Amino acid sequence: MLRSLWLLFTQAVTVGLAVLFTLTVLRPEWLPTKLREPAVPARVEAPSRPTGQPVPPVSDDASILSYAGAANRAIPSVVNVLTNQNDAEGQTGNPLFDDPLFRRFFGDEIPRQPQSSLGSGVIIGDGLVVTNHHVVEDSTDIEVLFPDSRKIGAVLVGSDPETDLAVLRLQTEEPVPAIELADVDKARIGDVVLAIGNPFGVGQTVTMGIISALGRSQLGINTFENFIQTDAAINPGNSGGALIDTQGRLLGINTAIYSRSGGSLGIGFAIPASTVSHVTTQLLQSGRVSRGFIGVEPQDITPELADALNLPSEKGAVITALVRGGPAERSGVRVGDVLVAIGDEAVLNIAQMLDIVARQAPGSEVRFHFLREGRELAVDIRIAERPDPPRLPRN
Repeated sequence: MLRSLWLLFTQAVTVGLAVLFTLTVLRPEWLPTKLREPAVPARVEAPSRPTGQPVPPVSDDASILSYAGAANRAIPSVVNVLTNQNDAEGQTGNPLFDDPLFRRFFGDEIPRQPQSSLGSGVIIGDGLVVTNHHVVEDSTDIEVLFPDSRKIGAVLVGSDPETDLAVLRLQTEEPVPAIELADVDKARIGDVVLAIGNPFGVGQTVTMGIISALGRSQLGINTFENFIQTDAAINPGNSGGALIDTQGRLLGINTAIYSRSGGSLGIGFAIPASTVSHVTTQLLQSGRVSRGFIGVEPQDITPELADALNLPSEKGAVITALVRGGPAERSGVRVGDVLVAIGDEAVLNIAQMLDIVARQAPGSEVRFHFLREGRELAVDIRIAERPDPPRLPRN
């Protein structure tokens, strides 16, 4: 009996739900109002803020990381260097002028037009601008363009081809913003750096990267090399521009890139600020850089050379040639001698040797330590002044 009643109840409920579903879909207007309107959830009101109360600022922890402060401190001190350069002898800049048929009719006396060159520079003192030697080489007229579009004439104080640095003096009495020099000895691989310059002449540009390496040498770019390597984008026109740290201080002068296409491949080189300071001081004092010279041609020690000469290590530099009548030859140095120390400083390779010799004062007498046929040998050499490098023709 109970079972029959239960079955009757369930069947009635099923039929009722089916009828309700059918009416909801096909004839919702037949249903009572309460069944036709879905329930709306209660609206949750946001807590009110008293009138006039300011919106709280975003916390520093949530702010965007920016180097705008460093860039803004350095940008006023980075300028564009505009020059006019005479064509080198025998170069016309137009292949038509070099055509023999053209010369047959017009002769060899072809007027040569000055070439415009554009690079970057950095103001490091009162009216002093540092740039690259190759930016102002053979220049007949130099102008400096400031970020605020002012143009001021400049004269060349002096340049040093062996470090590719030059110093200009602005022809103005107006105060100009000078950049602060960084302590390069505190720089580390991985530090964030910014490069500022005028790539391809598009206008002042800031790029970001890190220090990829320190003390890069033997690249064949300059005679004396101690480069900061960075992956901050450096392109043609950046030459002479600034490489700065995150405080806006000058770490180096951008000077070269490694590239197969002419554009940035993430391998750029800057001359350290310490070298800039040393070279600038000498150029201001005498218009040239005086360096020590002993008249030798050295070679780095390879593992094969160390085995052949039975050397205890690969540190040092092998003397492969001597300048006839030079300081080293007069002091008894021979080809095959291995230079291991100069004074109290150990010689590890050619780059270090050139740097140590260059720092010696011309006219001073310095003790050099060699290995000759397995024996230690000390030789006193009177330092001469390094002659100016030969002038190479421009391409």
